[in-house]
Amino acid sequence: MLGDEIRKERLRAKLTQEQLAARAGVSRNYVSLLELNEKSPTVKMLFRLCGVLRVRPSSLVARVEPRESR
Repeated sequence: MLGDEIRKERLRAKLTQEQLAARAGVSRNYVSLLELNEKSPTVKMLFRLCGVLRVRPSSLVARVEPRESR
């Protein structure tokens, strides 16, 4: 799921949930819910998070696509 990929990128960037949230202008709770796949980000939010994480949104979605198309 997308939240799993967001978490992987956050950890790769050596950011805490709180740091990612602050840089993206959202709450830490929201980041947690995304990573737990309890919420899905809007396209705009995905772009904002990916900007902080320095990863292309399309690459994140491409990693999820094979799992979700089953």
